[in-house]
Amino acid sequence: MESLTKSKSPEASVIMTTFRSPKYLFQVLWGFANQSCRDFEIVVGEDGQTDETREVIDVFAAKTNISIQYVTQEHQGFGKTRILNRAIDNARGEYLIFTDGDCVPQSNFVETHLSLATHGRFLSGGCFRLDRPVTDQILDQQLELEQFTDMRWLKDHGHQVSKKWLWIRNRPGLAHFLDMATTTRPTFNGHNSSAWKDDVVYANGFNMEMRYGGLDRELGERLENAGVIGMQIRHRAVCFHLEHERGYVTKEDWQRNHNIRKLVRRRGLTRAEQGLEQIRSSAA
Repeated sequence: MESLTKSKSPEASVIMTTFRSPKYLFQVLWGFANQSCRDFEIVVGEDGQTDETREVIDVFAAKTNISIQYVTQEHQGFGKTRILNRAIDNARGEYLIFTDGDCVPQSNFVETHLSLATHGRFLSGGCFRLDRPVTDQILDQQLELEQFTDMRWLKDHGHQVSKKWLWIRNRPGLAHFLDMATTTRPTFNGHNSSAWKDDVVYANGFNMEMRYGGLDRELGERLENAGVIGMQIRHRAVCFHLEHERGYVTKEDWQRNHNIRKLVRRRGLTRAEQGLEQIRSSAA
């Protein structure tokens, strides 16, 4: 683990993972460099260290005053849950905000999560998915952050944007109303969720028996079994998801994860058998 952190403990730790995608990570980090709230650190976890990722992080650290840690592990197949647990273990903030290395945050992303943080709750944020043409322009640095995170700009340049996002842009107070009115159940989503670190530690972090597909929601289900209830903030805290291929998805992994989650719900499980404690013990 390599750290470029400052001495003062941050109020929150923003945790994200990346895998050999430095152009995506570059855009995400600069989204966090432009946050309205600055009292946070970033913990980037990479399953298998790469020079390109290291370089992006070094540039970010040199050009901003935001603390950043780079946590790595040897790549041994699917390792997202392992690297997430390593990142959690190294996080210094009392409050954890989870996102992904392909999700660019709105400028009030961290501020919104922190202002709504409530004991006994985890927060479930929203995601606006960008299409391939816009993503390619972003990765080629042809678009500014202020452009592609502006719903009006996206609408004016041919992107499909529903009316609700334009309403919120013009009247931000509507976001709270829409969160209260939505019938969508709050779930723990890896691209945009947050919780108190003590609650995540009690749940033993991410379940390392899980593969791709619902590994984040399974943590949320264990949190709810423990009495930490999800709260919907999908219209108030938004990130912009850059498009990418998903060649790693398999039906077998989805079925395996479905069976694990079914067991968690049926038995009311609150802790993962293979999780954060096992990461700590293996490092001892």
